[in-house]
Amino acid sequence: MVGGARHSNIWWTMRSHYALGLGLLGSLLAPLVATAGEPSEVVRQFYLQPGLELEMSARDSFIDPARRILNLNDEIRHGGDEGCLDPALPFNDSDFDPAVVARTLTLKEVATGGEATVLATFMASDEAQTVQWRLKNVDGTWKVFDLVSMTKDWALSRFQCE
Repeated sequence: MVGGARHSNIWWTMRSHYALGLGLLGSLLAPLVATAGEPSEVVRQFYLQPGLELEMSARDSFIDPARRILNLNDEIRHGGDEGCLDPALPFNDSDFDPAVVARTLTLKEVATGGEATVLATFMASDEAQTVQWRLKNVDGTWKVFDLVSMTKDWALSRFQCE
């Protein structure tokens, strides 16, 4: 029985070390997993709520140059004109059906350091559309600084709102 007890103790010790190792690995990876999806989640809200980027309630999701262009657009609209931005900007300036976009939307994210790129691909106007969202981490919060069409020739940062 001494050999059996010894074998049981070795097994218990190995199991405990294995569990400790997994716990340590999990605690090291937890911050990466917790923040991995954040840039995509910032972008996703603009597809779930069309027109949100034009609302003041969402302005904290943006930094310059995108925020500056959105603010200039607001000034133009408050002056009585239409504004300088298409209200379907996240949808690549296309006619879209929100249900089709929601069903076909895929977000691919690459984050390095304090910057992230999210490619939003979806169906609109019977074609695949792709919009690149560029974000920076500002004090622990991901903020959009530009939108770039990958299938048309525009970038939010290049809009000339006057």
